[in-house]
Amino acid sequence: MDLHLKDKNIVITGAAGAIGRELAQRLLDEGANLVLHELDESSLESIAAEAQATGRTVLTVGGDVRLPETQRAIAAAGAQLGGVNGFAPAAGIYVAHPFAEMTTEQWRTTISINLDAVATLTSTLLPHIRDNASLVYFASIAGERGSRNHAHYAATKGAIVSFMRTIAIELGGRGIRANAVAPGIIESPMTNDLVAASDGELERATPLGRLGRPGEVADAVTYLLSQRSSFISGAQIDVNGGLYMAG
Repeated sequence: MDLHLKDKNIVITGAAGAIGRELAQRLLDEGANLVLHELDESSLESIAAEAQATGRTVLTVGGDVRLPETQRAIAAAGAQLGGVNGFAPAAGIYVAHPFAEMTTEQWRTTISINLDAVATLTSTLLPHIRDNASLVYFASIAGERGSRNHAHYAATKGAIVSFMRTIAIELGGRGIRANAVAPGIIESPMTNDLVAASDGELERATPLGRLGRPGEVADAVTYLLSQRSSFISGAQIDVNGGLYMAG
């Protein structure tokens, strides 16, 4: 299926993470040009090297995504490509802290990375976002159901959906679409400790009986970035094997 992503310019943050890396590869396979961000820019070297063989343009940006100078560098890279057709802010953290023991600093760190940086980077990119672009945000099953020991994370993911829907309303007149994917428990370094502690409970609670794979989330994001989803906006797509239904 042609997803009509050839020569489209897509910005991905957290691009060296499990989902971000899979997403970058899929978009390269579809012929897109990329701006890839990661805290440690050197972690993007292998992706950039692979892209050179495809003839696609890949620009990389390193730095703390919360910082204005990092956000300006990401926006400048998007402008260098000629404007932004798609945006997928995958950068985020998932750290366990029981709420009764959570410090103000722990709360603010998660909020600043998972929510504040997403909003401010969207604003910084906005002058370079083309009409009919697609913005795909990362929600979570935690934003729907809550998550033990992750009150800060769950709060950011619930807020991301409200933010995304407001953006969809405000920018829809330009043909810009905004949607979100809500992963469940995905096999990745971010969830290793959680999965180990659950002793199989998470798999048993999931109707499909297994954990998700990063590529399955990347597939959903790629679809939402593409023109194949041209009349979908303000939607949250659950990519969690039915876990959101589990009691």
